[in-house]
Amino acid sequence: MPKILIDLRSDTVTKPSQAMRNFIAQAEVGDDVYGEDPTVNILEERAADLMGKEAALYVPSGTMSNQIAIKTHTQPGQEVICEENCHIFNYEAGAPAFLSQVQMKPIRGEYGVMPISEIEEAIRADNLHLPPTGLICIENTHNRAGGTIYPLEEIAKLADLAARRGIPVHLDGARLLNAVVASGIEAKEWAGFADSVSLCFSKGLGAPVGSVLAGNRDFINRARKYRKIFGGGMRQAGLLAAACLYALDHNVNRLKEDHENARLLADGLKMVPGIYIDMKQVQTNMVMIHVRHSRYNSETLSKALLREGVAANAVDAERIRAVTHLDVSREMIEQAVEIFLKIMKDGS
Repeated sequence: MPKILIDLRSDTVTKPSQAMRNFIAQAEVGDDVYGEDPTVNILEERAADLMGKEAALYVPSGTMSNQIAIKTHTQPGQEVICEENCHIFNYEAGAPAFLSQVQMKPIRGEYGVMPISEIEEAIRADNLHLPPTGLICIENTHNRAGGTIYPLEEIAKLADLAARRGIPVHLDGARLLNAVVASGIEAKEWAGFADSVSLCFSKGLGAPVGSVLAGNRDFINRARKYRKIFGGGMRQAGLLAAACLYALDHNVNRLKEDHENARLLADGLKMVPGIYIDMKQVQTNMVMIHVRHSRYNSETLSKALLREGVAANAVDAERIRAVTHLDVSREMIEQAVEIFLKIMKDGS
């Protein structure tokens, strides 16, 4: 395999900086299952405050935070409404059925946003033959839609509908702080319309491990039990939580650089023959690259790019996803555009 020089596969590939490593080394730790790890406790308090919730729970991964939320909100045999391209439905290995015995009700969205009318239509009637609607999930920013932001006014409408129908809302906010930085709207405003919200630290924020789940105190107390059942009860987890605290202090505002680099990449690639970029999708740190070339599809182009030192994942037959992050510089983006141009010219 060629050496990867420019890694655009995901913002999960970020590595902790030396300063973050130094901060980790100084972390005070205890046994988190007993509630005695002071660094984890500080992180949970800060995360809850950031999102305007009563409490938060530190977990190993974003998938676990989402699945704990589903388990805590629902009962077996219920149905969960989600957008058809969301992470929970596509990238969590069927966990809602496996862990919570619920089925998913996917709705087609536009740029990751579900029409309110279709959400309302999807809510099940009180009928003996039908699975009750137990939860509505939304994703912000939306991964497969290209890092798009779920508009606050749409979330408000959804939350109003859910409240009228007595259905809780979970916000998969793995990249919520990208939405915060891009929009200028505080995290607690986004989270205020949801009963629970997850936030990931191991993507653009650059920590090696971890997510948090936030909600009211009773919800988090119940969620803590499921974290243990799912195998997420860690011991001296302060070593990991310290990296997340460092990320909150140092790596949030710099997400703007990732957004600028994504726009730079999109602006460069939209001029390359055989490539189409929907600029409406380029809102945060992702670029969906539509391959429309006589010689290449997304898979063969991604392999050609890799041979030249650029890594980016094909997400379907036509699209490649490129994700900017703290380990990708402006100069790397400019170099990546040149490599795309060279490959597409050579293949014409």
